[in-house]
Amino acid sequence: MLLKFVIRCCRKYQRDFKWKYRTEFRSFHNEVSSGLSPASSGSIKTTLRQHNVNFQEGHACIVINCPICDSGKQNDAKLYINKTTGLFVCPNCRHTGPWDVLSRVIGPKKSAKTVDLKAIKQTLHIEEDFSGKWTSLVESCQNISELSEDSYNNLITNYAFPKVTQSQMSQLGCYYKDVLSSFYFPLITIGNKIAGYKCLSISPVLNEKTVPSISANGLIIYKERKAKTDGTAVVVPSVEDLLALIAERSANTVICLPYGLQHLPLQILPILEPFKKLILWFDNDSTSWDSARHFAKKLNEKRCFFVRPTNHQPRPKVAAVRGYNLKNIIQEAQPIWHKSITTFHSLREDILSDLQNIDKVQGVKWNRYPTLNRILKGHRRGEFTVLTGPTGSGKTTFISEYSLDLAMQGVNTLWGSFEIRNTRLARTMLQQMAGVSLEENLQDFNTYADAFEKLPLYFMTFHGQQNLAIVMEAVEHATYVHDIAHVIIDNVQFMMGMSESSKHLDRYWRQDVIVSAFRSFATKNNCHVTLVIHPRKERVEEDLTTASIFGGAKASQEADNILIIQDKRLTSLRGKKYLQIAKNRYSGDLGVMMMDFDKASLSYQQKKKSKSEEPVGEGKDKQFKENR
Repeated sequence: MLLKFVIRCCRKYQRDFKWKYRTEFRSFHNEVSSGLSPASSGSIKTTLRQHNVNFQEGHACIVINCPICDSGKQNDAKLYINKTTGLFVCPNCRHTGPWDVLSRVIGPKKSAKTVDLKAIKQTLHIEEDFSGKWTSLVESCQNISELSEDSYNNLITNYAFPKVTQSQMSQLGCYYKDVLSSFYFPLITIGNKIAGYKCLSISPVLNEKTVPSISANGLIIYKERKAKTDGTAVVVPSVEDLLALIAERSANTVICLPYGLQHLPLQILPILEPFKKLILWFDNDSTSWDSARHFAKKLNEKRCFFVRPTNHQPRPKVAAVRGYNLKNIIQEAQPIWHKSITTFHSLREDILSDLQNIDKVQGVKWNRYPTLNRILKGHRRGEFTVLTGPTGSGKTTFISEYSLDLAMQGVNTLWGSFEIRNTRLARTMLQQMAGVSLEENLQDFNTYADAFEKLPLYFMTFHGQQNLAIVMEAVEHATYVHDIAHVIIDNVQFMMGMSESSKHLDRYWRQDVIVSAFRSFATKNNCHVTLVIHPRKERVEEDLTTASIFGGAKASQEADNILIIQDKRLTSLRGKKYLQIAKNRYSGDLGVMMMDFDKASLSYQQKKKSKSEEPVGEGKDKQFKENR
């Protein structure tokens, strides 16, 4: 009896512990809570109906009257609830938070337990009002509308801007600062409030940045004053593209995103609710196509159209310079969503786009591993990679640098480290980015840390044995909210548990379930997944193969890429460690990459040798090794 009581207490503690962290909201570069669970559109609408709350269903949000605003004064204030995550935001009182908090507020009014609205407000996040900072900034700037006609024309000519009229530029609320050669465009959120700004500077080349760098939840929206609104808008990633479309009067409404193709904040979705049709016009590369498909899922695919990225349909700025008819390109935009593909005609433009942009379609290139670029061609969304290698061979160290390289190039990355704590993992990656020993360069720690903090890296708070359903909830939530393009799970064995008492809980069967879940996730969400899996226990002197991966054959069958670390240092005096690419579904190329470890930087980065330093015969020997 005592033993049963202890077990019940432990289980209750475990449930309480998990619930405690369910409502944690972690922002950019922070850890993703293990309890993040999205709310479904159906459950939200059911709750609203049960409590007799009137609502309107939009494209990406459900709209109700805000129950948090002060009663009597702002009864008509609208509150927007995201259909997928349940995240809500009220443009009037600027409160934002998770669905479970809002559901307590809209609960039955006749309940014996009254809702303490003041206490709930204290737990909610309030969106920052950027108006004060914007006012301070523009005090030292010139309003474009106040410039003389000659001064404005000279300014546009000097900076080679599209021929946008002064009236059009003034409509964007643009300011200019001569000292910094910079143009400032405010980002407007719901309620015509300022959420940040975009800075276009020329020093010496054109550079565009967004302030603040994380939570600028606003858009630049241009509308032709005399044109009829037809519910259609063209969405572009940069100010240059926006100006090109405005100058050509190609669309009645043009919208510029705050962070380009990097991230689409959930808080801007309510601003786009009024539009029935959104035409996404990005650059002509594979990244743009991937981003368009991902953004369309947030915006509601049924209303999204996409300008196919071909040579004759580049980004608006380039198309305008080449003299293309921008209106015709917009009219030829194709829908992203379709129930099924039944004819070649549906695929024709996609195939042409791939052939014309073959280098970009191959994926993001590694800066530290040119051999991987030659064999794998690049890192592509939607693929499934398995990494294996002997215990202590450096799997985690390698995959951390492998993912760091991609994150430094803008690939949004989610780390799930079950074996090594996030503090140690982040320290390893920080040292790999710095390229020097942190212990010996403590005076530069803040410099390195500030640069590292800007990378699009997120960490899950899991450690040790975890349940697959909880992990998948966190992964799917993070992918939707933070536009994750690469998920790393290190390692699969820690998600399988240790019990072998039931044949239905067989470890091979459980691993197959995990592999199947992540394979399906990668395909459905167009996100690259990398799983670290330990090999079977085999003789040290034998090479590992695809059959050496622990579990059944499902992992090797489902994987698009299989990377194996072969460590020959324990079996030979001159033994080397190398990475073997044992499967490559994209191009079929196989080979090896030598792994020389630098202890100071914890790096396997390949060092380039000049031809004068390369001994006679080494080139052939290197080629032979890489083609093994």
